[in-house]
Amino acid sequence: MPHPQSPLATTGSGLDAFLATAVAAARAAGDVIRDGAANRASLAIERKRANDFVSVVDKGAERAILDVIGRAHPDHGFHAEETGESSDAASASHVWLIDPLDGTTNFLHGIPHYCVSIGLKRDGDMVVGVVYDPISERLFTATKGGGAYLDGERIRVSTRESLAESVIGTGIPFSDLSFIDAYMGSLRTIASRSAGIRRAGAAALDLAYVAAGWLDGFWEKNLNPWDVGAGAILIEEAGGVITDFSGGRTHVDTGQAVAGAPGVHRALLEVIAEFPALAAPRRPRE
Repeated sequence: MPHPQSPLATTGSGLDAFLATAVAAARAAGDVIRDGAANRASLAIERKRANDFVSVVDKGAERAILDVIGRAHPDHGFHAEETGESSDAASASHVWLIDPLDGTTNFLHGIPHYCVSIGLKRDGDMVVGVVYDPISERLFTATKGGGAYLDGERIRVSTRESLAESVIGTGIPFSDLSFIDAYMGSLRTIASRSAGIRRAGAAALDLAYVAAGWLDGFWEKNLNPWDVGAGAILIEEAGGVITDFSGGRTHVDTGQAVAGAPGVHRALLEVIAEFPALAAPRRPRE
C-alpha cells in the first residue's frame, strides 16, 4: 500500500489532484533535464544578467511543466522563471510558482545539485509544494495540512534548538552585491556560532533539505517566488518555520527567506537583526 502522501494515493485533503499534477509536471521536467545533462557540452546558453544564465534545458523543462499543468488545470494562472506571469496571474484563485531548473549554474558545470521546484498558491496561500531532484530522483512533496514527505515517507525538521551543533545553508550574493558587506557580517557571525555553513547553489533544494532535517536552517536574500514557494510549504508541513528577515510572512514575495527548526529559526533571526541592511527591499533588476 502506498503511503497516504504518496503521489499514488489520496490524502483526503482536496488537494490530491493538484499534487498529482505537480508530481507529473516535475517528472516531465526531470526527463528534459536528464536528456540535457547527457548532452551538456552542446547546449545553447544565454546570459540573462550578470552571473545569471539560462539554457535550452531550462526553457524545455518549463515548457514540459506548463504543458502538464495547462492540460490538467487550464483555468489556473502561473508565475514561471523563464516565461513570466500568465495574463491572469493577478486575478486567478490558483497560481503555480515554477522553477524548471533551480541551480542552472551547477547544471552547466556538471555539479549534480539542482532541482525542479513547483508550488501552488490558492487564494494567496501555499497549498502544494514539490521539489524534485532529477539526478537522485528524490521527490519531496507537501500539501497544506497533509504533512511533508520524501518519496512517500514522512519527514520532519531537525530537533536542534540552537545554532550550536547546527549546519546552516545559505546562498552567497552573485548578481546584486549592494548588500554584500551586511551579508558577509551575518555569514561571519553564523559561522562562528554554528557547526558549519553550506552553500550548495540551489535554494529550493536547500529548503527541501531543511524540511528533511538534513540542514538545520537556511537564510538567503534576493530569491524569487519560484525559488521559495514549494520549499516554504515543505518546511512548514515538516514542523519548521520560514519567514522574511523581519519575522513576517512575506518570504515568498520579498525573496528574503530565513528558515529552520523553530529554535534555529529564532537564532538566525537574531543574527540577521544585527545587520539591518539585509532587510532592505530588493533592488530593481536591470
